Amino acid sequence: MKVLVCGATGFIGRAICLRLAAAGHEVLRGVRRPARGGDVAVDYSADLQAADWLERLRGVDALVNAVGIISEKGAATFDALHARAPVVLFAACAQAGVRRVVQISALGADGGDTAYFTSKRAADEALMALPVEWIILRPSLVFGAEGASAAMFCRAASMPVIAAPALGKARFQPLHVDDLAQAVAAALSPATPAQRVIDIAGGRAVSYDGMLSAYRSAMAFPPAPVLHIPATIMACAAWAGQFCGALLTPDTWRMLRAGSALPKSCAASAAPICELLGRSPRGINDFMAPAERELFRLRALAAWRTALLRWVLAIVWLATAIVSAFVYPQADSLALLARVGLEGMPAIAALYGAAALDFIFGIACIVRPRRALWLVQGALILGYSAAIAACLPEYLWHPFGPLLKNLPILAILFILFAEEKTWTT
Repeated sequence: MKVLVCGATGFIGRAICLRLAAAGHEVLRGVRRPARGGDVAVDYSADLQAADWLERLRGVDALVNAVGIISEKGAATFDALHARAPVVLFAACAQAGVRRVVQISALGADGGDTAYFTSKRAADEALMALPVEWIILRPSLVFGAEGASAAMFCRAASMPVIAAPALGKARFQPLHVDDLAQAVAAALSPATPAQRVIDIAGGRAVSYDGMLSAYRSAMAFPPAPVLHIPATIMACAAWAGQFCGALLTPDTWRMLRAGSALPKSCAASAAPICELLGRSPRGINDFMAPAERELFRLRALAAWRTALLRWVLAIVWLATAIVSAFVYPQADSLALLARVGLEGMPAIAALYGAAALDFIFGIACIVRPRRALWLVQGALILGYSAAIAACLPEYLWHPFGPLLKNLPILAILFILFAEEKTWTT
């Protein structure tokens, strides 16, 4: 069967393409920038007429629409990518004689009132009205090694203290991406009855805390205390997030509070996914294979470790600049500089020049992190540490260890220099 998969370079689309190819299908990858044979150029922000699709659908037996976003950016809006483009694509499928269409929607799209859900529902309803064989799959949260949401949850779970929103009784039932890909392959089979909307989720529903606890345990971290963030603070953060492109927005916060799980204690709701898979879907405790756990662990740590080191370093440089220029008595600073051979205007220039350089380094740690920056900072610290050790040797055995404390800073710079590209890049 020749299958066009739109959104083939996305997290879910890649898994579907691999599964279909392994099953012997001829897979056409619908991508914005074709890079290899079998790629078909598609642009959901521009291909908004059925005529735009007819030639691309020539000879195609089935279509899988796996295009989806969780937040809007520029022309990539919910309305364009989830609704307008899929609606005309589905209409073109009916005109071109495409036998079957599988739409990847979202659990909750039938009744959710956020822009994300309403755009998904608009495409679902348009497909249901067409004279083609259709199956709409509505998955819960999808977990996989390449998933952005999975990375976010694993990162949160890896913290020494887990910060979790206070979500009350909200339940989550994540689905492994391989199970979703297998369900898509089964949905394309002529033996699978069409004209169906199937809600699919994993084998176990848990609370938000339980979800993070399961991921933390799978990554071999010991249990950690959970700090619950009040809903009011989360709502304020979501309001601010909509203006800076953050994943947390008022809509995603509402979706998070609603949870993502099948109806509780309803065996019938899980029957369709079991039918498609020929088995029960994996539960959350089985998402990470033993061979994958160390990779998940390292990625989770790397996702916040580098940022933490950079910000701590920035704070050290900025605080040093402020203290040197405005807080510490100037006379005492000039007295220290006199002991290393600087007096008068050269000493004043050195004092405030060093403070300015510290300030620049602090800002650069935030806005321009580079290997060259870490190298220059390390060289400067080594240089003035050697000068102080030679001219002010009492600081070597000072009880507060001002020179010895440069060692952990040098270690931070060494780690940042070694990890220019993190595991999450």
